[in-house]
Amino acid sequence: MNVTGRIALVTGGAQGIGRSIAEKLGSYGADVAVADVNLEKATEVANSIKAMGRRAMALKLDVTNLKECEEAAEKIFKEFEAIHILVNNAGITRDGLVLRMTEEDWDLVMNVNLKGAFNCTKAVLKYMTKARWGRIVNIASVVGVVGNAGQANYSASKAGLIGLTKTIAREFASRNITCNAVAPGFIETAMTDALTENVKKDLMDRIPLGRLGGPADVANGVLFLSSNASGYITGHVLNITSMAMQ
Repeated sequence: MNVTGRIALVTGGAQGIGRSIAEKLGSYGADVAVADVNLEKATEVANSIKAMGRRAMALKLDVTNLKECEEAAEKIFKEFEAIHILVNNAGITRDGLVLRMTEEDWDLVMNVNLKGAFNCTKAVLKYMTKARWGRIVNIASVVGVVGNAGQANYSASKAGLIGLTKTIAREFASRNITCNAVAPGFIETAMTDALTENVKKDLMDRIPLGRLGGPADVANGVLFLSSNASGYITGHVLNITSMAMQ
């Protein structure tokens, strides 16, 4: 699963799962552009990757703005002369039951999680198409497959992301560009840290392994889908979970 010599862009790469993905790709030989709304934290991650002996850069990026995404892609290409891997990880939650969910919370989650992935994908595809090689990995979620009470906006955005994944896979397979998604289950992050003890206990009772997954579990899946080892896989959703998908 070597990615030596590849240039990767990871959105939402400043912390949590995104940071783990960026550092994992760097540790396996990729040069990495770390994009996030938090430039200070993105710079910390970029410096961590540089300490591995790889090239890295940090970018402040609002993925909901297509022009910013196109400018970021152009900047990365000028610096590294290629963009081989895109990981659409940037995402947010604004949970609430449908009857209480505001239009603002619906639009914000859809804009970041789904439109953001569209914007970044559109921005990098011209470079991948020209090179006739590319790996696009979208960070979806199991709730995009099975749904989850109180997360209508988040579940819908991740379900839409899976649909986008399958469509991009069909449109660009002839150019040797694959597009896949990983769908994490319950992963130990700042989001899950905020859950009550009762909710955490309920989760543990439903997980055969008896523990939450970690960011590294997701990063390992992304590494595989970013490498030559996955060259015959496209339009696939890799579930990173030990829970039954029902």
